[in-house]
Amino acid sequence: MQFIADFHIHSQYSRATSKEMNVETLNRWAAVKGITLLGTGDFTHPNYFAQLRLRLADDGNGLYKLKKSNSPTRFILTAEISNMFSQGGKGRRIHTLILAPDLAVVEKINAALKKIGNISSDGRPIFGRPVKEMVKLVLDISPECLLVPAHAWTPWFSIFGANSGFDSIEECFGEEAKNIHCIETGLSSDPQMNWRLSALDKITLISNSDAHSPRRIGREANVFDCTMSYKEIIDTLKTKDAKRFLYTVEFFPEEGKYHYDGHRTCNVVFSPEQSKEHNNICPVCKKPLTIGVCNRVEKLADRPAGFTPPNTIPCRHLVPLEEIIGEALGQGPGTAGVEEQYHKLIARGKNELNILLNLSLDDLGLFTPPRILEGIKRVREGDLKIIPGHDGVYGIISIFGDTENKSFARFRQTGLTTKALLAKIRSHAKGGCASGITRNTKSETNSNARNPKPETG
Repeated sequence: MQFIADFHIHSQYSRATSKEMNVETLNRWAAVKGITLLGTGDFTHPNYFAQLRLRLADDGNGLYKLKKSNSPTRFILTAEISNMFSQGGKGRRIHTLILAPDLAVVEKINAALKKIGNISSDGRPIFGRPVKEMVKLVLDISPECLLVPAHAWTPWFSIFGANSGFDSIEECFGEEAKNIHCIETGLSSDPQMNWRLSALDKITLISNSDAHSPRRIGREANVFDCTMSYKEIIDTLKTKDAKRFLYTVEFFPEEGKYHYDGHRTCNVVFSPEQSKEHNNICPVCKKPLTIGVCNRVEKLADRPAGFTPPNTIPCRHLVPLEEIIGEALGQGPGTAGVEEQYHKLIARGKNELNILLNLSLDDLGLFTPPRILEGIKRVREGDLKIIPGHDGVYGIISIFGDTENKSFARFRQTGLTTKALLAKIRSHAKGGCASGITRNTKSETNSNARNPKPETG
């Protein structure tokens, strides 16, 4: 069975999250997005754990479903923890994703964590112990659990982060490194960047949304073709089985909040080369730059950009459908016009990921306005211009370019149909963004991925 999984999300009990992050709302949005298997998030929080026990039922395969519901969506028990400690004369802040097989195991994990920290203050609790001790604690309770370094490259809270991380899995986890089978690449990096490190060749790279609101789930995800059971999914991840783990769904990493270096308050955005020229110092405030993921990968890589090792799990890069619609209509995501068009497309296309990944352009053309269809096509081909994200600020993706967007705004006053507008714009607009990266990723986005079967979940 082919299905899409998003393991890493948060509940309403985590800081800066939507009050709608509860299993009922998540169940509804999973259907809209096309997610069949969704992490619960935050099982360590007592109030949320009580809700999980009350509202979810074991489906018999180590996964959970909403009680009194015929929804095909399944939940897998997950949580993220934060470890803040000193090691090697440096302060470390590491976030780790935990996957657990059942509520009884979670209850034991929570009881053990309660003895060493406050699990009630936030859905992502903080502990003052080395992260390797947490691996041992959890696996001593149940060896069926899986622990995954979360958003592995972000500067502040990750295993490889420039400000508080390590240079290798072994340095971070010591004798427990043998129990680390996966890392989460995060929004600001993608598999291609991670392939540059030979040390990660045996590690399974997974991608998840780390969503703080329901409409963000599935923005990164994992596509499987196996039995929907906890044991088989964990075995697939541990063995890096490319027959069962088909590909990951990725942000374009430039859109992530920490792809490039910079200072948001100083409006400084630097590539690794530019940062080197400035000795990693901001030319405006003269303070150290926030070093991003691209720079950090460059520092640790032992392979050139573009290297593809054997036995890789491929990936496909996407832009969320609301962003495509928003640029096509000249409106911001979340506006009434974008919302209306989004739900019209979902009603005809089954779900968002089916529209973005599976349906042919001919099939989409039966119900998709031409300019939105053109946007989907360009995203699939990687024909984009991107101003990279930096220092906590998301990157800016331009699908049509400033010139083309201005032409659309001008020509649509003429009363032409959208199809005629698009043809006229193409004849007038040859430029794109005034600045940013031109990224045509057609070869890496599509040729590395198998032709996926239509999703069945």
